[in-house]
Amino acid sequence: MFAGKRSDTKTDTDASSAKRQVIDALLREIPELWRGHCTASPAGGTATTTATGFPELDAILPAGGWPAKGLVEIVYSRPGMGELQLLLPLMRKLTSQGEWVPWIGPPLPPYAPALLQAGADIGKLLVIQPGAPPRNMLWSMEQALRCCRLVLAWRSGFSHKSLRRLQLAANAGNSLAVLFQRGNSRCPFSTLRLRLDSASDAPQVHILHARGQIRRHSARLAAGKGGGGAFAALDEQPL
Repeated sequence: MFAGKRSDTKTDTDASSAKRQVIDALLREIPELWRGHCTASPAGGTATTTATGFPELDAILPAGGWPAKGLVEIVYSRPGMGELQLLLPLMRKLTSQGEWVPWIGPPLPPYAPALLQAGADIGKLLVIQPGAPPRNMLWSMEQALRCCRLVLAWRSGFSHKSLRRLQLAANAGNSLAVLFQRGNSRCPFSTLRLRLDSASDAPQVHILHARGQIRRHSARLAAGKGGGGAFAALDEQPL
């Protein structure tokens, strides 16, 4: 009787070990799979991230910074809330390395003096106005994600199917697509989705969706950090 119990225990242990091996193999082979308590890279280790330039934001993001690739949605209610400031440190870093950063469909022309003051190389910013049909915007983003490490776009109302296409294009190009939009898409395919709330002194960022363990769901960013000045310095001017 006791020997039978030991045999059953050994069988259960072997079965659990086999299941873990299958899951580990799937995590290594399929980048779109990840464990809920961590952010995994295709190789099964910790995903590569880039610091946002805002310690308060890094502290709440699952991997401690912007993901290296994938689709990031930033939800805002109106232009000029500080949404562009969130990406200025990354833009400054990439343009200083000679990388092009496309802006696709911005609501207003870039305001060069503020960008220069923030340290971005405006000679490496490429503004694209693809026109009204959503398919033009989608096509432009997919093409840009093939050759640029960071692509910024302004468009609301994409379907989940279109957002899935952008996520796949970003993964394939090892690029980061950042989509500024007015509403919460509730799309399950995005790597990260944030909501930006305005405040008198500095924005507050809320995590709506993320791959990996969320440490906290919101953070208020200190004014003047990361963007080379007060938040209003760029976003109150034409983009």
